[in-house]
Parts: sequence; structure tokens; C-alpha cells
Amino acid sequence: MERRTFLKALGIYLISGQFSVPGPAWAFTSATPPARRLNGPLAAHPAPGDPKQVQGSYDGWLSKDEYATLQSVLARFTRIQATVGYGNFCLLGFDDGLKIARGYQRIGAFPGGELTFLDKLYHTDARQYGFKGRKMCQNITDTIDAAKVRKIPGTGNYLYDGVSRELYSRISRDIGDQLVLTAGIRGVVKQFHLFLKKAAQTRGNLSTASRSLAPPGYSFHGVGDFDVGQVGFGSANFTERFSHTKVYRKMSRLNYVVFRYPRNNQLGVRFEPWHIQASPDMA
Repeated sequence: MERRTFLKALGIYLISGQFSVPGPAWAFTSATPPARRLNGPLAAHPAPGDPKQVQGSYDGWLSKDEYATLQSVLARFTRIQATVGYGNFCLLGFDDGLKIARGYQRIGAFPGGELTFLDKLYHTDARQYGFKGRKMCQNITDTIDAAKVRKIPGTGNYLYDGVSRELYSRISRDIGDQLVLTAGIRGVVKQFHLFLKKAAQTRGNLSTASRSLAPPGYSFHGVGDFDVGQVGFGSANFTERFSHTKVYRKMSRLNYVVFRYPRNNQLGVRFEPWHIQASPDMA
């Protein structure tokens, strides 16, 4: 279902009175709203070399109502993940997510305000709040073909057959059992969940959130890229500390390190030494 069809269906619900009327476009400001500057300045990850993306000079903040909707949507996605399991959640399409939410009372169907919020977030040009990457999945209802993916044993993650799985197999064979696949394919729902979690941590600052995580639709994890780490390194695998590990140094010596997001990149994303580029034709 493309956006036109999605909005047509949404209009039917609006007429029936089940959904609320869509709100205005994002209201971006250049200063931190005092009401939500709860614990001092945010821990930003500005993109070096681009003064427009320095914290406080170019920030896309959600309104108070939008931030409340974000929290509600995030909680609903979290309940869906707990219901279907981590691996299945990574492959879940948007329509299937809505269907599952309707089918389980403990999750609850997405009300109109939440659907409008998700549609607006997905189809807003992320350059408006500082992310300059290319949009990889154009439609909110794009799905992953389960026949083209394989679950990687012991990881809970999936990779596409072909280039992605073959590259991971070579890296795993050459690096050894200290290498772990930390993230594989991410469908639209999974990327929504991750981005909303990051946006919640920044008190509704989409600009700051997008500097450390691609907005939904923009992630290369939807088309083949994946993340790796060192066994036992935990969440530090998603920090620059990973670049000092034995696994990283060995990958670098073997020329497996091709940065999708290098230092000082112009996409508005922090340096990601753990991110493996498996789709060079889509750079």
C-alpha cells in the first residue's frame, strides 16, 4: 500500500469518526524549548564540518502533543515486539504490525492520531531536520520478502541471501568466533521502533536522534547492510570503542572495513565503525 492508498483508507476512518483529524506539519525551532530541557543540554552527536547541524543552531523539535503521541506509539511498538519476538519483529511490515496490534488486546489497535503521526514522520523529508541520507524505502508499507532472507544461527538476526550473507560468512570465517552479528535486516516497523526510542531519549529532538540513527525509510539495514561486534563487548559495540577492539583491527587489516558512515561524513550521522556496507551499488 503506497501513501496515497494509505491516506485514502485513513480518510474513510476519519469520516466514520474513528480517527482524529491530522495535526499540522512538524513545528521545528532553532532553540531548545525550556519546558522540555529537563536535565540540562542534550547529549548531541553533531556532524562535524556542518555548522547548520550543531546542537542548538538547527534542531527539529516535536511539539508537546506530538511528543506525547511519540511515547504512546513507542510503547505500542514495544508491546508488539514482546508479542512476536525479536527476530520476527525485525522483518515485520507496517500492515502486519497494524493487524497484530488489532488482534491482541494487550497491544491495542493504533488510534487515528498515532497513525497520522507515523505517516507524517515517515513521509517528511528528513533533510528538514538535518539528516541528508538517501531514502531507501519509499513507502511506509514496503515489506521484506521472507523467501529472500535467512536467520543467522545464534544471533536472532536475519540477513539477505546473496551478497549480505556471503559477506558475513567470509568475515565470520576469517575473524573467528570473537565476531558477532549485532544487527541484520530491519523492516519499516523495526526502524520506527529504534528511531522513536532515540527520539524519546532526546525529549523529542528529531535532529539529535537522526545523528545517531537513520529515520524510518532511510536505513541501509533495509537493503542489505549489517552491524558486527566483538563477543562480550555488549552495548559498547555501538560506540567508537569498538574501533579499538581486536575484532575491528583484524577486520581492518583484512580490508573488510568500508565505512558507510565515516568520520566527518556529510549525511548528518555519527561515525559508525561497526556498520558493514554490503550494498555498494546503493551508496
